[in-house]
Amino acid sequence: MVFVKAQPGDTSDALIRKFMRKVLNEGILQDLKKREHYVKPAEKRKEQKKELARRMRRNKKMGRS
Repeated sequence: MVFVKAQPGDTSDALIRKFMRKVLNEGILQDLKKREHYVKPAEKRKEQKKELARRMRRNKKMGRS
């Protein structure tokens, strides 16, 4: 759970910005979007394979091993 404590002199806008920054850093929104719909295990494997291929192409292009 994300908590934001108000410091003396903080405006409500500053608190909202701090809260949103913490939510983004902890990956809560990404996790929520991921859980929004059920993904079949076969589809998960397919996406992982696709991601691995993308990373390998990128590393090869950058000259990494």
